[in-house]
Amino acid sequence: MTSYRPAIALCLGLLAAFAVITPLAWVINTQDWGILMMFVAPFAVYGLIRLGRRLADWAGIGLE
Repeated sequence: MTSYRPAIALCLGLLAAFAVITPLAWVINTQDWGILMMFVAPFAVYGLIRLGRRLADWAGIGLE
């Protein structure tokens, strides 16, 4: 039987990255106060990296 976990993990990771990065980039680019979001961006990327690792572990394809 085929496991769908890697495909589900990939889709969830891409969806989360799109949902976080797109508004963040839009605010940085269009709002005067968006430059303050530059301080938030590293934490957002770090959170996405952690999410990716957790999804990989859940899918059974994590690096050891």
